Amino acid sequence: MTYVIRMKNCAFFARHGVHDEEERLGQRFYVDAELTVDPGDALEADRIEDTVDYGVAFEVIEKIVTGERRALIESLALTIARGLIVRYPQIVGAAITVRKPNAPVAGVLDHVEVTVVVP
Repeated sequence: MTYVIRMKNCAFFARHGVHDEEERLGQRFYVDAELTVDPGDALEADRIEDTVDYGVAFEVIEKIVTGERRALIESLALTIARGLIVRYPQIVGAAITVRKPNAPVAGVLDHVEVTVVVP
């Protein structure tokens, strides 16, 4: 048995992107995390210490997104997934979506998003 924790639309201001203007101006990025968790004794014991504390998980995501600049949001998503798995070994799979609303494309769109899945 596993269970899933979903964190939706976590918002952060950062400076990721290929272009110099993206670093200079920065923009908001949105992250969804879908974490598949091995429950161990967490569900029966009803103890936060035995599961993924999503407040701490949010802090892990925030530190990564607002930290080192990445050219690719794909790379950012992978770093987030790996960071969460390192922090919480009971995570047996992570799907991380990063949305970039102001992607520099010659056209009208809501956002560009990338999902990286780590088993």
